[in-house]
Amino acid sequence: MTETVGLVDKVDPTADAIAMRTIWINGEWLPENGAKVSVFDRGLLFSQSVYEVVPVIGGRLVNYSYHMARLEGSLSLAGISDAADWLAVFEEAVARNGLIEGRVYLQVTGGSSGDRDFLSTVPPCPPNRIVFTQSAPVIDVPAAKNGLRIILREDKRWKLRTAKTTQLLYAVLMKEEARAAGVDDAWLVEDGVITEATSANAHIIDARGVLVSHPVTHGVLPGVTRICALEIAREMGIAVEERPFTPDELFAAREAFVSAASALVLPVVQVDGKPIDNGGPGTITSAIRVAYVKRLLAGQ
Repeated sequence: MTETVGLVDKVDPTADAIAMRTIWINGEWLPENGAKVSVFDRGLLFSQSVYEVVPVIGGRLVNYSYHMARLEGSLSLAGISDAADWLAVFEEAVARNGLIEGRVYLQVTGGSSGDRDFLSTVPPCPPNRIVFTQSAPVIDVPAAKNGLRIILREDKRWKLRTAKTTQLLYAVLMKEEARAAGVDDAWLVEDGVITEATSANAHIIDARGVLVSHPVTHGVLPGVTRICALEIAREMGIAVEERPFTPDELFAAREAFVSAASALVLPVVQVDGKPIDNGGPGTITSAIRVAYVKRLLAGQ
Protein backbone atom coordinates (compact mmCIF):
# COMPACT_ATOMS: atom_id res chain seq x y z
CA MET A 1 0.00 0.00 0.00
CA THR A 2 1.45 3.38 -1.01
CA GLU A 3 0.43 6.89 0.03
CA THR A 4 1.45 9.65 -2.37
CA VAL A 5 2.31 13.01 -0.83
CA GLY A 6 3.54 15.56 -3.31
CA LEU A 7 6.11 13.79 -5.42
CA VAL A 8 7.27 11.53 -2.59
CA ASP A 9 5.88 8.01 -2.23
CA LYS A 10 5.50 6.69 1.32
CA VAL A 11 5.28 2.90 1.27
CA ASP A 12 3.47 1.04 4.02
CA PRO A 13 6.10 -1.29 5.56
CA THR A 14 3.42 -3.93 6.22
CA ALA A 15 2.45 -4.13 2.54
CA ASP A 16 4.89 -6.93 1.71
CA ALA A 17 3.38 -9.08 4.44
CA ILE A 18 -0.05 -8.58 2.89
CA ALA A 19 0.68 -9.08 -0.80
CA MET A 20 3.80 -10.18 -2.64
CA ARG A 21 4.16 -8.66 -6.08
CA THR A 22 4.96 -10.75 -9.12
CA ILE A 23 8.01 -9.48 -11.01
CA TRP A 24 8.96 -10.20 -14.63
CA ILE A 25 12.70 -10.65 -15.08
CA ASN A 26 14.33 -11.83 -18.29
CA GLY A 27 11.21 -13.69 -19.42
CA GLU A 28 10.30 -15.29 -16.07
CA TRP A 29 7.53 -14.39 -13.63
CA LEU A 30 8.82 -14.57 -10.06
CA PRO A 31 7.75 -13.43 -6.59
CA GLU A 32 9.51 -10.16 -5.80
CA ASN A 33 11.73 -11.81 -3.17
CA GLY A 34 12.90 -14.31 -5.79
CA ALA A 35 13.81 -11.82 -8.54
CA LYS A 36 17.60 -11.41 -8.69
CA VAL A 37 20.40 -10.22 -10.96
CA SER A 38 24.15 -10.77 -10.76
CA VAL A 39 26.36 -8.58 -8.59
CA PHE A 40 28.25 -7.93 -11.84
CA ASP A 41 25.24 -6.32 -13.51
CA ARG A 42 26.41 -3.24 -15.42
CA GLY A 43 23.48 -1.22 -14.13
CA LEU A 44 24.62 -1.88 -10.57
CA LEU A 45 28.33 -1.31 -11.23
CA PHE A 46 28.25 1.54 -13.76
CA SER A 47 24.63 2.82 -13.93
CA GLN A 48 24.52 1.58 -17.52
CA SER A 49 20.78 1.18 -17.37
CA VAL A 50 17.61 2.95 -18.41
CA TYR A 51 14.04 2.83 -17.25
CA GLU A 52 10.50 3.78 -18.18
CA VAL A 53 7.35 4.18 -16.14
CA VAL A 54 3.86 3.89 -17.59
CA PRO A 55 0.88 5.09 -15.50
CA VAL A 56 -2.06 2.77 -14.92
CA ILE A 57 -5.54 4.20 -14.41
CA GLY A 58 -8.60 2.01 -14.08
CA GLY A 59 -6.47 -1.06 -14.70
CA ARG A 60 -5.38 0.30 -18.09
CA LEU A 61 -1.99 1.52 -19.32
CA VAL A 62 -2.03 5.16 -20.42
CA ASN A 63 0.28 6.97 -22.86
CA TYR A 64 2.05 3.68 -23.55
CA SER A 65 3.25 4.53 -27.07
CA TYR A 66 4.82 7.82 -25.91
CA HIS A 67 6.83 6.02 -23.24
CA MET A 68 8.05 3.33 -25.61
CA ALA A 69 9.19 5.95 -28.11
CA ARG A 70 11.25 7.60 -25.39
CA LEU A 71 12.63 4.21 -24.32
CA GLU A 72 14.19 3.70 -27.76
CA GLY A 73 16.13 6.96 -27.44
CA SER A 74 17.27 6.13 -23.92
CA LEU A 75 18.52 2.68 -24.94
CA SER A 76 20.44 4.14 -27.86
CA LEU A 77 22.17 6.75 -25.73
CA ALA A 78 23.05 4.18 -23.04
CA GLY A 79 24.55 1.80 -25.61
CA ILE A 80 22.08 -0.99 -24.86
CA SER A 81 20.56 -3.09 -27.63
CA ASP A 82 17.18 -4.60 -26.80
CA ALA A 83 13.81 -5.39 -28.33
CA ALA A 84 10.74 -6.99 -26.78
CA ASP A 85 6.97 -7.08 -26.93
CA TRP A 86 6.70 -4.87 -23.88
CA LEU A 87 2.98 -4.26 -24.26
CA ALA A 88 2.19 -7.92 -23.63
CA VAL A 89 4.53 -8.01 -20.63
CA PHE A 90 3.13 -4.79 -19.17
CA GLU A 91 -0.47 -5.91 -19.57
CA GLU A 92 0.30 -9.25 -17.93
CA ALA A 93 2.09 -7.47 -15.07
CA VAL A 94 -1.02 -5.36 -14.49
CA ALA A 95 -3.26 -8.45 -14.58
CA ARG A 96 -1.06 -10.68 -12.40
CA ASN A 97 -0.77 -7.98 -9.73
CA GLY A 98 -4.39 -6.81 -9.91
CA LEU A 99 -3.19 -3.26 -10.44
CA ILE A 100 -6.00 -0.74 -10.70
CA GLU A 101 -4.13 2.53 -10.25
CA GLY A 102 -0.40 3.12 -10.11
CA ARG A 103 2.41 2.47 -12.55
CA VAL A 104 4.47 -0.16 -14.30
CA TYR A 105 8.25 0.21 -14.25
CA LEU A 106 10.68 -1.23 -16.79
CA GLN A 107 14.42 -1.37 -16.12
CA VAL A 108 16.87 -2.45 -18.83
CA THR A 109 20.56 -2.76 -17.92
CA GLY A 110 23.74 -3.47 -19.84
CA GLY A 111 23.64 -7.03 -18.54
CA SER A 112 26.05 -9.11 -16.48
CA SER A 113 29.42 -9.85 -18.11
CA GLY A 114 30.80 -11.98 -15.25
CA ASP A 115 33.28 -9.48 -13.81
CA ARG A 116 33.82 -5.75 -13.35
CA ASP A 117 35.15 -4.03 -16.47
CA PHE A 118 34.30 -0.62 -17.86
CA LEU A 119 34.34 -2.09 -21.37
CA SER A 120 31.43 -4.32 -22.27
CA THR A 121 32.08 -7.73 -23.76
CA VAL A 122 32.32 -8.27 -27.52
CA PRO A 123 29.72 -9.11 -28.54
CA PRO A 124 27.77 -7.38 -25.73
CA CYS A 125 26.21 -9.61 -23.11
CA PRO A 126 22.41 -9.84 -23.10
CA PRO A 127 20.69 -7.04 -21.21
CA ASN A 128 18.95 -7.66 -17.92
CA ARG A 129 15.28 -6.67 -18.15
CA ILE A 130 12.97 -6.18 -15.20
CA VAL A 131 9.28 -5.21 -15.05
CA PHE A 132 7.44 -4.51 -11.80
CA THR A 133 4.28 -2.74 -10.72
CA GLN A 134 3.68 -0.15 -8.02
CA SER A 135 0.24 0.53 -6.61
CA ALA A 136 -0.26 4.24 -5.80
CA PRO A 137 -2.84 6.98 -6.29
CA VAL A 138 -2.40 8.87 -9.55
CA ILE A 139 -5.56 10.99 -9.75
CA ASP A 140 -6.74 11.61 -6.19
CA VAL A 141 -3.61 12.99 -4.52
CA PRO A 142 -3.60 15.70 -1.82
CA ALA A 143 -1.04 17.83 -3.68
CA ALA A 144 -3.52 18.38 -6.53
CA LYS A 145 -5.63 20.45 -4.11
CA ASN A 146 -3.00 21.74 -1.70
CA GLY A 147 -0.10 22.35 -4.07
CA LEU A 148 3.60 21.62 -3.65
CA ARG A 149 6.12 23.59 -1.64
CA ILE A 150 9.58 23.55 -3.19
CA ILE A 151 13.10 24.87 -2.77
CA LEU A 152 15.59 25.95 -5.42
CA ARG A 153 18.93 24.18 -5.58
CA GLU A 154 21.90 24.18 -7.96
CA ASP A 155 21.67 21.62 -10.75
CA LYS A 156 24.77 19.45 -10.41
CA ARG A 157 23.61 16.49 -12.47
CA TRP A 158 25.48 15.06 -15.43
CA LYS A 159 24.66 16.59 -18.82
CA LEU A 160 23.02 13.61 -20.55
CA ARG A 161 19.53 14.25 -19.20
CA THR A 162 17.42 13.69 -22.29
CA ALA A 163 17.66 9.91 -21.71
CA LYS A 164 15.77 8.30 -18.83
CA THR A 165 18.71 6.58 -17.16
CA THR A 166 19.06 5.28 -13.61
CA GLN A 167 21.84 7.78 -12.88
CA LEU A 168 19.62 9.42 -10.25
CA LEU A 169 22.01 10.03 -7.36
CA TYR A 170 21.68 13.82 -7.40
CA ALA A 171 17.89 13.58 -7.63
CA VAL A 172 17.93 11.32 -4.58
CA LEU A 173 20.13 13.76 -2.66
CA MET A 174 17.93 16.75 -3.54
CA LYS A 175 14.73 14.91 -2.60
CA GLU A 176 16.32 14.10 0.75
CA GLU A 177 17.35 17.74 1.16
CA ALA A 178 13.81 18.89 0.37
CA ARG A 179 12.39 16.51 2.95
CA ALA A 180 14.89 17.76 5.54
CA ALA A 181 13.74 21.31 4.76
CA GLY A 182 10.14 20.31 5.37
CA VAL A 183 8.99 20.78 1.77
CA ASP A 184 7.91 18.52 -1.08
CA ASP A 185 10.61 18.81 -3.73
CA ALA A 186 13.40 20.88 -5.30
CA TRP A 187 13.65 22.69 -8.62
CA LEU A 188 17.13 22.80 -10.11
CA VAL A 189 18.95 25.88 -11.39
CA GLU A 190 21.80 25.88 -13.92
CA ASP A 191 23.49 28.90 -15.50
CA GLY A 192 20.85 31.21 -14.08
CA VAL A 193 17.80 29.33 -15.39
CA ILE A 194 15.56 26.61 -14.00
CA THR A 195 15.96 23.25 -15.71
CA GLU A 196 13.43 20.94 -14.05
CA ALA A 197 12.33 19.37 -10.79
CA THR A 198 14.10 16.34 -9.34
CA SER A 199 11.79 13.93 -11.18
CA ALA A 200 9.37 16.12 -13.13
CA ASN A 201 9.29 18.89 -15.72
CA ALA A 202 8.83 22.43 -14.41
CA HIS A 203 6.54 25.12 -15.82
CA ILE A 204 5.20 28.58 -15.02
CA ILE A 205 2.27 30.69 -16.10
CA ASP A 206 3.82 34.14 -16.32
CA ALA A 207 2.23 37.51 -15.64
CA ARG A 208 0.95 37.64 -19.24
CA GLY A 209 -0.84 34.31 -18.85
CA VAL A 210 1.71 32.54 -21.07
CA LEU A 211 2.79 28.98 -20.22
CA VAL A 212 6.59 28.88 -20.19
CA SER A 213 8.41 25.54 -20.24
CA HIS A 214 12.09 24.70 -20.62
CA PRO A 215 12.70 23.17 -24.09
CA VAL A 216 13.54 19.45 -24.09
CA THR A 217 16.21 19.74 -26.77
CA HIS A 218 18.86 20.29 -24.09
CA GLY A 219 19.28 19.73 -20.39
CA VAL A 220 15.91 18.22 -19.40
CA LEU A 221 13.99 14.99 -19.84
CA PRO A 222 11.42 14.95 -22.68
CA GLY A 223 8.49 14.28 -20.39
CA VAL A 224 5.47 12.45 -21.79
CA THR A 225 3.11 14.31 -19.46
CA ARG A 226 4.79 17.56 -20.50
CA ILE A 227 3.88 16.84 -24.14
CA CYS A 228 0.26 16.25 -23.17
CA ALA A 229 0.03 19.26 -20.84
CA LEU A 230 1.35 21.61 -23.51
CA GLU A 231 -1.04 20.14 -26.10
CA ILE A 232 -3.97 20.72 -23.74
CA ALA A 233 -2.84 24.28 -22.99
CA ARG A 234 -2.72 25.10 -26.71
CA GLU A 235 -6.16 23.54 -27.21
CA MET A 236 -7.43 25.80 -24.42
CA GLY A 237 -6.08 28.83 -26.27
CA ILE A 238 -3.18 29.42 -23.86
CA ALA A 239 -0.01 30.76 -25.46
CA VAL A 240 3.01 28.48 -24.92
CA GLU A 241 6.67 29.46 -25.01
CA GLU A 242 9.24 26.68 -24.90
CA ARG A 243 12.22 28.51 -23.48
CA PRO A 244 14.26 28.60 -20.28
CA PHE A 245 12.99 30.80 -17.46
CA THR A 246 14.79 32.31 -14.48
CA PRO A 247 14.12 32.11 -10.73
CA ASP A 248 13.03 35.77 -10.87
CA GLU A 249 10.41 34.84 -13.46
CA LEU A 250 9.28 32.00 -11.20
CA PHE A 251 8.83 34.30 -8.20
CA ALA A 252 6.92 36.80 -10.36
CA ALA A 253 4.77 34.13 -12.00
CA ARG A 254 1.01 33.91 -11.79
CA GLU A 255 1.21 30.12 -11.40
CA ALA A 256 3.73 27.30 -11.36
CA PHE A 257 3.34 23.57 -11.81
CA VAL A 258 5.08 20.28 -12.47
CA SER A 259 4.21 17.49 -14.87
CA ALA A 260 5.21 13.83 -14.45
CA ALA A 261 3.87 10.39 -15.27
CA SER A 262 3.58 9.50 -11.60
CA ALA A 263 1.71 12.65 -10.54
CA LEU A 264 0.20 14.05 -13.79
CA VAL A 265 -0.01 17.83 -13.27
CA LEU A 266 0.49 19.32 -9.80
CA PRO A 267 0.49 23.00 -8.77
CA VAL A 268 3.43 24.60 -6.99
CA VAL A 269 2.30 27.16 -4.42
CA GLN A 270 5.49 28.09 -2.55
CA VAL A 271 9.16 28.49 -3.45
CA ASP A 272 11.88 29.02 -0.85
CA GLY A 273 9.18 29.98 1.64
CA LYS A 274 7.62 32.59 -0.66
CA PRO A 275 4.12 32.14 -2.10
CA ILE A 276 3.50 32.00 -5.82
CA ASP A 277 0.88 34.71 -6.44
CA ASN A 278 -1.75 34.20 -3.71
CA GLY A 279 -0.21 31.00 -2.41
CA GLY A 280 -2.88 28.66 -3.76
CA PRO A 281 -3.21 26.35 -6.78
CA GLY A 282 -3.64 28.38 -9.96
CA THR A 283 -6.81 28.23 -12.05
CA ILE A 284 -4.99 27.51 -15.32
CA THR A 285 -2.96 24.71 -13.75
CA SER A 286 -6.12 23.21 -12.28
CA ALA A 287 -7.88 23.43 -15.64
CA ILE A 288 -4.99 21.68 -17.42
CA ARG A 289 -5.00 18.92 -14.81
CA VAL A 290 -8.77 18.41 -15.04
CA ALA A 291 -8.60 18.25 -18.85
CA TYR A 292 -5.70 15.81 -18.73
CA VAL A 293 -7.45 13.51 -16.27
CA LYS A 294 -10.54 13.52 -18.48
CA ARG A 295 -8.38 12.64 -21.50
CA LEU A 296 -6.79 9.73 -19.65
CA LEU A 297 -10.10 8.41 -18.31
CA ALA A 298 -11.50 8.56 -21.84
CA GLY A 299 -8.63 6.40 -23.04
CA GLN A 300 -7.06 9.04 -25.26
